[in-house]
Amino acid sequence: MPASLEPLLRVRGLAKHFPVRGGLLQRPVGWVKAVDDVSFDVNRHEVLGLVGESGSGKTTAGRAILRLIEPTAGSVQFDGQEITGLPPHEMRMQRRRMQIIFQDPYASLNPRQRVRELIGEAFIVHGIGTPHDRRDRTAALLEKVGLMADAMDRYPHEFSGGQRQRIGIARALAVAPDFIVADEPVSALDVSVQAQVINLLRDLQRELGLSLLFIAHDLAVVRFISDRVAVMYLGRIMEMASSTRLYERPRHPYTLALMSAAPTPDPDAKRDRILLEGDIPSPLNPPTGCVFRTRCRFATPACAMAEARNLREVEPGHFVSCIRDDIA
Repeated sequence: MPASLEPLLRVRGLAKHFPVRGGLLQRPVGWVKAVDDVSFDVNRHEVLGLVGESGSGKTTAGRAILRLIEPTAGSVQFDGQEITGLPPHEMRMQRRRMQIIFQDPYASLNPRQRVRELIGEAFIVHGIGTPHDRRDRTAALLEKVGLMADAMDRYPHEFSGGQRQRIGIARALAVAPDFIVADEPVSALDVSVQAQVINLLRDLQRELGLSLLFIAHDLAVVRFISDRVAVMYLGRIMEMASSTRLYERPRHPYTLALMSAAPTPDPDAKRDRILLEGDIPSPLNPPTGCVFRTRCRFATPACAMAEARNLREVEPGHFVSCIRDDIA
């Protein structure tokens, strides 16, 4: 296969388990399986949406891919190179091509630094340009994300939440990356501002040819910006398909429940609300087989078997972690 057709990012069997310590010596007495055997690709110039409830492992997966936290197991290949075992100096070279937009625009910006320092720090770390050139680059980035160039001499507290997130986007774009993890970039913003930031991200992605892993829990936002969508529950991928196909014909019971819970702009529209029973199981001791089976109305004894955990292709490009074929 030609290199241009290879996925930019290939994730296989990604896992991140956090130890639970106890006793006098604080030894591990259990493991929180925040991400467990997750696999997907992100193609070049593609937006892959990663959606699920809070606590499903979306953010942990995104940070493990970038090695902001070290994965417990699995393979992450970026542009054909395995990055999970790279030493720090080689990983720094890769970080120029892999960036992140954080969820909280208030906590992600150092309040003691001016905007020109927040964005310019990336130029210094990666040795990009002269001091004069860096100022010009910063001004151009601010204008690209919809801010005035004179904003570079102000502090984060002088901006609104939406403006701060624009600064965070400019910081991520500073080193001209190929791939960005957008970690719920609009969830902390007012609804009126969310659309502006989403439109900005979509325009920048198309203009710059970026690949995005867009993490969110808002199904409407994910549908608007994503080419494909992966649905996570309790650290595992439940379903993955093109955005159009997933929303037209979801095949996993969990996806069906999420879709039924999403708000609709028509208050008179008739909908079949699917209410999930019980609580989300603890990631300390997830169910055997399909991790959703304890809350699934279609569950059978076969759902507890190991093979029920596997993603299978039910139609071209549409993958479902469910052993039943009669759910749609």
